[in-house]
Amino acid sequence: MRPGMLVRVPLTAAALLLPVGVIQAADVFARLPRGAASAVLDVARPFQAAAQNPPAGPAGRGGRGGQPIVLNPDDVAAFPEPTDEIAAVRPSIPHGQLEMIEYDSKTVGTKRKMQVYTPPGYSKDKKYPVLYLLHGIGGDETEWQRFATPNVLLDNLIADGKATPMIVVMPNGRAQANDRAEGNVYAGAAAFANFEHDLLDDVIPAIESRYSASSNRDDRALAGLSMGAGQTLNFGLAHLDRFAWIGSFSAAPNTKPAAELVPDPAAVTRQLKLFYLSCGNKDGLFGISQGVHVYLKEKNVPHTWNVDGHGHDATHWRNNLYHFAQRIFR
Repeated sequence: MRPGMLVRVPLTAAALLLPVGVIQAADVFARLPRGAASAVLDVARPFQAAAQNPPAGPAGRGGRGGQPIVLNPDDVAAFPEPTDEIAAVRPSIPHGQLEMIEYDSKTVGTKRKMQVYTPPGYSKDKKYPVLYLLHGIGGDETEWQRFATPNVLLDNLIADGKATPMIVVMPNGRAQANDRAEGNVYAGAAAFANFEHDLLDDVIPAIESRYSASSNRDDRALAGLSMGAGQTLNFGLAHLDRFAWIGSFSAAPNTKPAAELVPDPAAVTRQLKLFYLSCGNKDGLFGISQGVHVYLKEKNVPHTWNVDGHGHDATHWRNNLYHFAQRIFR
């Protein structure tokens, strides 16, 4: 990290529930890398204010971030609201396999864990596309499974012919030796940024060496929730040679400004097969995703913008994974 470099600290639902005012300054600054202290204060202030002055109720539509939500005419649902049946286990259909594996991370210098789903009928005789699915700041490699049961969603979609059989990889986006979501989660800014290298240099090579995974960028998708959505936009759009499908579900404040994410709209238009953005209209972080959408619209970059009636919550993330999974690798 360059001296004086500002780190935009990621936040998700779990982090926003923390009472920022009780975080002890000495503890925070002792654990932050050089140059990152101002980032904690920069990001913490608005959420401390929100905790002290919560929105007055539905009329304020403040969500977890406490910021007023102003909906534009095109901030509407792109798809019908699915029912809870999308995540219901169906004993009569074929089921894929879910396993926890370890890999050697040269980036971190340790063995790390990730959860991997292989589809029904998985065979080493064919190559499968891969979706890399990133969690939020309060989670780890188990969060997506706890929030949304991607294995069940994919089993059902594949059985109904609505999704291409794919491998789904759920890594830990906190690239540091102690990668557990414990203590002061705000202090993990450098580890979340460092995951860019772990993902590209360690996670993807491990998956492609261990599984029958395609190494073609057209067969590689990246998506995430909250902080993981910010990572998805930051990393995926910076590496269009590696990812052809991008999905951001209620992006958090670690997301770079839209003009920085997409400095060359023509390149994104040419190279991405799907650019998917979503956010709930009760999410206090709504303005982040909305801002990216507005920029893309101004620059004529094709994308999907799905605004549902949820907040910064697991139902929104589950439902948008359901929508996204049907539209990739097609």
